[in-house]
Amino acid sequence: MSSAPFTRHLLLVEDDDLLAEQTARALSRHDALVHVAHDREQALQLLAQLTAQNVALHGAILDQNLGSDNGLDLIEPIRQQFPLCRVILLTGYGSIAAAVAATHRGAHNYLTKPAGANDILQALDADPASQALPLPDSPPSLQRLEWEHIQRTLDAHGGNISRAADALGIHRRTLQRRLKKRPSASDYSRDSQRDNPQDTQSTHRPGSTPEKPTPQG
Repeated sequence: MSSAPFTRHLLLVEDDDLLAEQTARALSRHDALVHVAHDREQALQLLAQLTAQNVALHGAILDQNLGSDNGLDLIEPIRQQFPLCRVILLTGYGSIAAAVAATHRGAHNYLTKPAGANDILQALDADPASQALPLPDSPPSLQRLEWEHIQRTLDAHGGNISRAADALGIHRRTLQRRLKKRPSASDYSRDSQRDNPQDTQSTHRPGSTPEKPTPQG
């Protein structure tokens, strides 16, 4: 008889209801049981419940900006109640200061948003000693952020435009129009050079665009 798949318990603290739902659903496909909170108070209540139930918390994914709360302030109580829990900090745009603060408070890793389930799980499982890359000093363009969020939502819904549009809270035709406005090669090149100044001399074909899976209607 085959054993049941291993299930890790994860705490997700994200104040965006839609993003929290999408991320939790994606993580659950990887045999994770996700406990969702939308602010600091809810997170502390969940921690108390999990402790009372003798549940081992394997990982915590914390949004840095939680309205008037800061995800950094949850790292200490999580580590106090679950010393072996690995904490990941999510930030809308990177800053070395945020990464240093998270690490000093006991975070295992950090990611810039949007981050998919695979990104989060890889960050949880990564060896901290191998994490030497700093966060970018400046945010990527709004167009690129929107495009990548749309692509992740499409991927989460199997490329189905209608379901992805529902999840994004927009009309199907609106999503189709936005899909036609993919970031140009210069947008990606500019963001890449800003994040990696040493790569400014790297070759890039003008007019080329990153290949993306063709969505299915």
